[in-house]
Amino acid sequence: MTAVQMPTLKAASRAAQGKSAARRLRATGSVPAIAYGKGLPATPIAVAPKEVATILKSERGQNTVVELEMEGKKILAMIRDFTLHPLKRELEHVDFIEVKLDKPVDVQVPLFATGKPVGVTKGGVLRVVYRTVPVRCLPDRIPVKLEADTTHLELGMHVSTQELKLPEGVTVRLPPEQTLIAVVAPEKEEVEEAAPGAAAAAPGAPGAAAPAAGGAAPAAGAAPAAEAAPAKDEKKKK
Repeated sequence: MTAVQMPTLKAASRAAQGKSAARRLRATGSVPAIAYGKGLPATPIAVAPKEVATILKSERGQNTVVELEMEGKKILAMIRDFTLHPLKRELEHVDFIEVKLDKPVDVQVPLFATGKPVGVTKGGVLRVVYRTVPVRCLPDRIPVKLEADTTHLELGMHVSTQELKLPEGVTVRLPPEQTLIAVVAPEKEEVEEAAPGAAAAAPGAPGAAAPAAGGAAPAAGAAPAAEAAPAKDEKKKK
C-alpha cells in the first residue's frame, strides 16, 4: 500500500461540543468525530458521513488506512470506532486513531474456511469458532482476509492458529494451539435420537416396563408417584 492508494478524507475543525452542537452539526450534513494518537492530542473534527460510509463498505472496511486532512495538515489514520443511530442506522460519531507506517497495529481480520471437509461428507458439521482473528502487523500490511483450507478435516479434527498460512510480517494474537475451525458431530441429530428413548421410558406410556420391586423409581416417575398419594387416603377412609 502506498500513499497514492490511500483514500483521502477531509476533516473540518469544530470548537463546539456537546449533544446540542452535535445535532446542529448533523443537520448541516456532517457528523462529529475525534482524532487522536500517541503524538496527537484528542482533536474534535467534523467529517462527511457518506465518505466514511464508503470507507467502511470498502474491501478493507475499518482496517483501511486513510489520509486524514485536518487543520491544514495530513496524517495517516484508521477508524478505531464508530456509532450508528439505533433506529435509523445512520452514522452519528467516528473515532480516528493516528497510525505510523513503521509502527505495528492490532486489528481484527475476517477468517474464511475454504474447501469441503471430508468429515462433513460423512455427516459432520463445520463449526467456525473465530469468524475474525486478532492480528498484529504494520498498517500497510493488513490482509483483507485470512483463509484456512478445511478439505482434510475428518470428524473431530480442527484447524488451529499455528496451521494458518500468514502473509509476511503478520502474526495472530492467539495461542498456537487455539482451535479456529472444527468439524463436529451434529448436535441436532443427537437430541432427536435421545427424545424417543426418553418418551419410551416415561411411566404410564404404552408398553413401558414397570419398575422392579424395591427398586428406586426413575426421575420421570416422580409426578405419577405424587398422583398416587390420594389412593392411600382413600384406603384410610375405608
